[in-house]
Amino acid sequence: MNEPVLYRTLATESGHQIGVATLNQAASLNALSLAMVDSLSAQLAAWAKDDNIVCVWLEGEGDRAFCAGGDIRAIYEAAKARPRELTEAVTDFFTREYRLDHQIHRFPKPIVLWGSGIVMGGGLGLMAGASHRLVTETSRIAMPEITIGLFPDVGGTWFLNRMPGHCGRFLALTAYNMNGSDARYVGLADHCVSSERRSALLDALTTLGWHNDSTSNQDLLSSYLRGVEEQDMAIMPPSTLHDHQGEIDDLMAGDTLIEVAEKLRNLESELKWLNRARDSFLAGSPITAHLIWYQLNACEGLTLEQVFQQELVWAVRLAQQGDFVEGVRALLIDKDRNPQWRFTELGEVDQAVMAEIHRSPFSTHPLATLSEEGQ
Repeated sequence: MNEPVLYRTLATESGHQIGVATLNQAASLNALSLAMVDSLSAQLAAWAKDDNIVCVWLEGEGDRAFCAGGDIRAIYEAAKARPRELTEAVTDFFTREYRLDHQIHRFPKPIVLWGSGIVMGGGLGLMAGASHRLVTETSRIAMPEITIGLFPDVGGTWFLNRMPGHCGRFLALTAYNMNGSDARYVGLADHCVSSERRSALLDALTTLGWHNDSTSNQDLLSSYLRGVEEQDMAIMPPSTLHDHQGEIDDLMAGDTLIEVAEKLRNLESELKWLNRARDSFLAGSPITAHLIWYQLNACEGLTLEQVFQQELVWAVRLAQQGDFVEGVRALLIDKDRNPQWRFTELGEVDQAVMAEIHRSPFSTHPLATLSEEGQ
C-alpha cells in the first residue's frame, strides 16, 4: 500500500533545507484519511523543531486535486454502525483532523500550499492556515457540507466570518465553487500563479537567500511570490464573487435565515452559477442551514482555539443525531441524490434538536489543550 504522505527535502543554496510533503492518494483525489492526518502532523512537528528546515511545501499528488476533502466514508461507516450514539471513532477523527488544522495555523515557519485543482472541505482546512497559499487557473474550491448534512468545519467559523460583505454566508449556505481568483478575493489564497509553475517554483525556492529568522523568511517568500504572480495574473479567470459582490450582499442580507431563504427560493437569474447556488441551498440540509446561520452570526468573536473546540462539538453531534449519515448515503453511497432530511423545511426544525447539537457531550473536551501559542 502506498505511503499516505510522501516526504523529501530540498537543499537550498543558502545551506538550509525545504521540506516537501505530498498527499499521496491521487485515486481518491487525495481525500484526507486518518493515516494522512497523523503522518503529516508528526512530520510537521519534526520540521518545526529542525533548524535546518526554513520552509515547508505542501502539495497533492497528481494534477486533479490538492485534497478533495476528508475521508467522509470512514466517518459515515462509524456513525452508521452505531446510530444516535456518540462514537469514539467519529470523535477521534475530527479531533485529530482539527489538531492538524490548528497546527498549520500556528506553524512557526512559512508553509507554501499548492492549491491547484480541487480543494474542498478538509483540504480547505489544510489550506486555510498555511502562510503562503497558491492557487492556479485550475483551482476549484468549495465548502459543500450543506449537501451532506455536515457544516463548514475545519476552521470555517474562523475564515468565513472574515470574508468581504456576505461572501462567507453565501459560500456556506450554497456550496458555491470558487475559482482561484475568488479564493484570493475572499482571503483564502495569497497568490495566483500558473499551474505549470509547480516544479519551476520549487526549484526557484532553493535559490532564495533564506535566513535563520522565520519573520525574515516570511517576507522574503512573500516578495518573491508577488513577483511571480505579476507575471501570471493575465491567465487567471475573473473573480465572480468580486464582480457580483453587490448582488450577493443583497441576496444574503437579512436578520433571519427564513428571510434569506425566501429570497433564494424566489430567485430567478440569468446567471447560471447563481441559480446553481440557489438550488444547492434549497436541496441542502435544513439542520445544517440553521447551524450555519448560528455559526456566522453568533461566533464571530471566538478565538481560533475556541473555533476548533466549538466545531468539534457540532461535528460529533451532527454525526450522532443530525443529517450527516443520510446526506452521505444519498450523495456518496447510494448516489440517488435524494436525501430524506430529518426535517423537510427550515421552519420545521425543532429548536430542541438544535440546542442538543450545540450542547457539548464532553466532560473533558478533547481539544481543551489547544493554546494561543500553538503546539
